[in-house]
Amino acid sequence: MLSTRFSTWSRRGSVHPGVHVLRLSPVVVIAVGMATVFPAAGADAAQAPVGLGAAASFAVLAGSGITNTGATTVNGDMGTFPTPSETGFGSVTLAGTNHDADAVTQQAKSDLTTGYNVAAGSGPGTAVPTELGGRTLTPGVYSGPTLGITGTLTLNTLGNPDAVFIFQASSTLVTASGSEVTILNGGTACNVFWQVGSSATLGTGSHLVGSILALTSITATTGATVDGRLLARNGAVTLDHNTITNQTCTSTTSSTTTPTGSGSKALATTTGGANTTLPGTGATTPPGGGATTSATVPGGLGSGTTPSLPFTGFDPRLPLLVGTLLVLLGTLLLRVSSRRRASR
Repeated sequence: MLSTRFSTWSRRGSVHPGVHVLRLSPVVVIAVGMATVFPAAGADAAQAPVGLGAAASFAVLAGSGITNTGATTVNGDMGTFPTPSETGFGSVTLAGTNHDADAVTQQAKSDLTTGYNVAAGSGPGTAVPTELGGRTLTPGVYSGPTLGITGTLTLNTLGNPDAVFIFQASSTLVTASGSEVTILNGGTACNVFWQVGSSATLGTGSHLVGSILALTSITATTGATVDGRLLARNGAVTLDHNTITNQTCTSTTSSTTTPTGSGSKALATTTGGANTTLPGTGATTPPGGGATTSATVPGGLGSGTTPSLPFTGFDPRLPLLVGTLLVLLGTLLLRVSSRRRASR
């Protein structure tokens, strides 16, 4: 019927508004498709990691002291300012430098404030419920009043090793005992950030990936492990039989610092050679003090398989697919329109 009307209007020599719509529609469809494709292609590139400046080398950074209980391993630097209190360091194995409250720590605290503000201002973020456990999220910014993890939170980079995840909790971050965060498809802890408006608590035996940037304090309970950083602006950091591994992503050389049993600080330096025995502990530090994030896939799935979980977030490939289909549709309509005009 539509083609019949088009032919009738053409034979009458009159221009019906519908003709202009028919001629314009393919162009509009293509334009909409192109507009959908190109912003989608650049969306991920626009989200950069949060710069931490001098704080980037720190595995543990505090504002009002660091307290440790039991055998704790820290791969990365440590420091606290303005309160220089450090307690329980006789059982800390440190592959890094204890800057305590020196000038390096002071600069790191200043840079942490800048990084915290950048993370808090990123977005707009996608609102998520408090409970993140049992979900798979793709790169982006996610926000909520409070955030918690029970079970497993899976971060799928969609094959982009530079993909960035920023989580914004206006109040607290609490992870349950035995919970874990895993990364699929090539990501690392370097580009995962947890901006916390008050304090963070990591449950017993839990495993977190990424850097916590907390306004107040951070508590890692017994056996909690972190691939990333514990950075508290104003409050204390409390450790208890933990392993904290800072992935600086660019540095291959680190210094090793550990207190002796008497509380003094013995310094050693390693550049990736043989393991170094730390005085007063009998423990050894890994060459270079670095470590690699391991990604455990829930349910025994292969490393390239995305688990089927209730919430998958927004897939940035969708606009690209929709835009491409619109461009193809517009091109087809143009060809049909050209053939009709040629047949007349």
